[in-house]
Amino acid sequence: MDGDGTGSSGWTRALPARAGRRTNLALLGLLLVAGGTGVLGFAVGTPTAGRVIAVAHGAAGLGLLLLLPWKTVVVRRARRRPAVLRAPSAAWWSTGLVAVVLVSGVLHSAGAAGIWATSGTPVAALQVHVGATIVLVVVLVAHVWGRHQRPRPTDLDRRVLVRTGALAAGSLALWGAGEAVWRATGTPGADRRDTGSLERGTDEPTAMPVTQWASDTVPQSVGTDVQVVAGGRSERVAVADLAGQDTVRALLDCTGGWYATQDWGGTTLARLFTDRFGADVLTDAGHSIEVTSVTGYRRRIPVRDATTTLLATSAAGRPLSVGHGAPVRLVAPDRRGVWWVKWVTKVELVESPWWLQPPFPLQ
Repeated sequence: MDGDGTGSSGWTRALPARAGRRTNLALLGLLLVAGGTGVLGFAVGTPTAGRVIAVAHGAAGLGLLLLLPWKTVVVRRARRRPAVLRAPSAAWWSTGLVAVVLVSGVLHSAGAAGIWATSGTPVAALQVHVGATIVLVVVLVAHVWGRHQRPRPTDLDRRVLVRTGALAAGSLALWGAGEAVWRATGTPGADRRDTGSLERGTDEPTAMPVTQWASDTVPQSVGTDVQVVAGGRSERVAVADLAGQDTVRALLDCTGGWYATQDWGGTTLARLFTDRFGADVLTDAGHSIEVTSVTGYRRRIPVRDATTTLLATSAAGRPLSVGHGAPVRLVAPDRRGVWWVKWVTKVELVESPWWLQPPFPLQ
């Protein structure tokens, strides 16, 4: 990418002239794309959309390496400033965090189960990747705060657009080369799902990791029934009455970076409501179905998905374990794991549309 300054002959003399404002803007643009697609990837579980997001995320991240020679020059210039020499700046912190984010992301792509252990428990590379990214966002805000860069007409000239396209193409090529390496070497990362998740425990529920979203934790006690509410009417349904009515083969794609396909047994939301409140109870497409956990965790499901969404009591013919949501969990095909509410205690037909909720659970 081009920068401020005049050109000079020779590669080593050209870099200092070209490394500058546009280099930093290109780096910021790649970081924004990588961060945005990373957040979006947690919410999208459908194969095609998930694939596009995962490729864009990986390419944007690896594209940072292409700008490394220019950024090195920018950093060297900064080192000559007395203020920078006296104390570490946000630029140095951001550089180190970017390195951690890139390395942990590559390790996850390669299929690394964990990168170190504490008390015998491996820390997943994806956990380090996400954690370092959150810290990086804070540091980047501090870094760019006060450094106002006004748009210039030359930022959209033909030369810059061509170089931007070249950077995008190079980033995609670098991502493709990495994928080719995983396949050639037979690493576990070669079998990642479109979303980037690795297979863990298909048709073997006990092999699935036990993971929760954010601050949600496995409850000390759970109930033996589920409250079903619609139009001011309420019924309590015993867990035993939910078992064995319907079976859905669905893929659970956890935001922890793993996926597993199981035959889930239970009762669909459509059957749950229509058997108790009549066939017309789910005809209003503007409504949604809110599913709540005993922990307070909740998600809304579109009414149109009621026939394929399941309240499950078993997986692969075996009762759910507490860690995997027993006695009842939600099974939401084509949605990421944040939608698969565990330890369900209440299911309610609400008038609000399904999209009128936080993008990610706040619990």
